[in-house]
This record gives sequence, C-alpha cells and structure tokens, in this order.
Amino acid sequence: MTKQEILNELKTVIAPYTTNKEMLNSIDDNTDLIKDLKINSANLVDIIIDAEAKYDIEIDYDSADKMVNVGTCIDVISEKIKEKNEQHG
Repeated sequence: MTKQEILNELKTVIAPYTTNKEMLNSIDDNTDLIKDLKINSANLVDIIIDAEAKYDIEIDYDSADKMVNVGTCIDVISEKIKEKNEQHG
C-alpha cells in the first residue's frame, strides 16, 4: 500500500472528526491533527481505533502517542501493515 493510498484513506477516517473540512482537502505530512484540523484528543483515540479496524492492525500506545500529524499517522499505519504482513507472510 503506497503512502498516497494511505493518505487518501486516512482522509475518510479523519473526516467525521474534524470541523475544518477545507483544511482536510489539502492535508499533507505536516498537517497537525489537533492544531490544524481541530481534532480533540478524545477523537484522536477514535481515529486510531478506526484506523486499526480499517487496516486490521494493532497500534500500541507508543505508536499512538506519535500520531500527532498526518505524516506520522501514515508512517505508523504503514509500519503496522508491514509488520502484520511479515507475521502472516
């Protein structure tokens, strides 16, 4: 799965939790989920749970803690998909 594919899917995961729909259309690696997209910390947890369900992965606390901007979200999801694929190889 490419970074762009994850980014596109991440937009659909994030969409219900942001009031800043305009910013959502132009997100990039540096987009801050809390500052730019106005997502509160409780909804951040929902986004992580949704991402876990969507990709059938498990995001541990340390990884979730890093997921503050779009770039790190993509990196964490990508890493977890890779780990899952290696385990089920």
